[in-house]
Amino acid sequence: MQNSNALPKPRTTGRRTVLAALTISAALVVGAWLAWPKLFGERDPLAQYQLATVQRGTVEDVVTATGTLQPRDYVDVGAQVSGQLERIHVEVGSEVKEGDLLAQIDPTVYLARVDASRAQLRNLRAQLKDREAQLALAHIQLRRQRALMAADASTQENLQTAEASAKSAEAQLEALRAQIEQIESTLRADEANLQYARILSPMAGTVVSITARQGQTLNTNQQAPVVMRIADLSTMTVQTQVSEADISRLKLGMEAYFTTLGGAGKRWYGRLEKIEPTPTVTNNVVLYNALFDVPNPDGKLMTQMTAQVFFVVAQAKDALLIPMAALSQGAVRTPQPGSASTSTAPGATPGNARADGQGRRPGGRDSASMAGTRTLRVVGERGTLEERSVEIGVTNRVQAQVLSGVREGERVVSGIVSGAAAGNRPPMTPRL
Repeated sequence: MQNSNALPKPRTTGRRTVLAALTISAALVVGAWLAWPKLFGERDPLAQYQLATVQRGTVEDVVTATGTLQPRDYVDVGAQVSGQLERIHVEVGSEVKEGDLLAQIDPTVYLARVDASRAQLRNLRAQLKDREAQLALAHIQLRRQRALMAADASTQENLQTAEASAKSAEAQLEALRAQIEQIESTLRADEANLQYARILSPMAGTVVSITARQGQTLNTNQQAPVVMRIADLSTMTVQTQVSEADISRLKLGMEAYFTTLGGAGKRWYGRLEKIEPTPTVTNNVVLYNALFDVPNPDGKLMTQMTAQVFFVVAQAKDALLIPMAALSQGAVRTPQPGSASTSTAPGATPGNARADGQGRRPGGRDSASMAGTRTLRVVGERGTLEERSVEIGVTNRVQAQVLSGVREGERVVSGIVSGAAAGNRPPMTPRL
């Protein structure tokens, strides 16, 4: 018997089906809305290119080298006499003037020699007075004998004896005077050695090093021992080592500057003054020394500092600049529709730098060879690419100066986005 109180079963299955259909439809609509611009919308023809803006700035073509700083004027102060270094009156960093006392060698031996020479000199001078008196007596006796001979009161023998005695007294006097001159010369040498026991500064400057120690015995018999070094730090010399590949680009008088470690990028400027003709060979690398001076009034530059040196071969200020990569992109031609060939150099691929006729690549050591007329790919006013002939000036490894052909703010092609197909590139628009 059928139960009359049973409720009808709800139709939940149909509602779920409708809800699922609506969800799927909404997802399809959203997906189609998002995919429509990519599938059927207009593509940006410049999206596959890397673009750079023409800007103003300074470009330098430089030769780089590593150097060290040395004082331009310095002197190694040594000892001229042997003995114990009794006292050092300065220390490293002391400022000295010419003639200042630097150190003292024990003067006892040299003072004794001076005293002995002076005593010997006094003895000889006393003997000189005696010889002078004897000479005067000999002359008196000679005159007496001559007078007696004139009166026939003496013999010829007595006259000859008086003449010989006078000449002997004169000779002895001359010999004694020579001995006095010799002792005077010895005394001057002994006095000089006594002065050399006091080591004086030969120039004004700064004590940069002291190699001897107080109490040390110095021996000058073999070589003059160096006690200390004094340098004038107001002017420093930068000694750089330039490779044989770059030395031909350097010219005397060219501008140079350098930076130091911890110098916060500060530049010190000078001009190349000397290129030493004799190289140094290190690990089969030939290097030439190039030197220039730089003022150091504040004393911030110190001995043996490492300098990163830049010799300015060419420079352009307030110039229109583009990346060197843009010159490489200008050498690549986009194929016209229906064309099966391109003007890309054999062996080169789109987007890569093409070597010039001498096999040199832009931005390398011979980047100056990039100067002249080149072709760039520039974004025109309508947003299309056009090729322009531009005149290139100073170049380095990163940037190039444009003398004519583009304006500040224009965009140039500097590369291809990774994965962009060369066959999908838009055709070039020739510039009118």
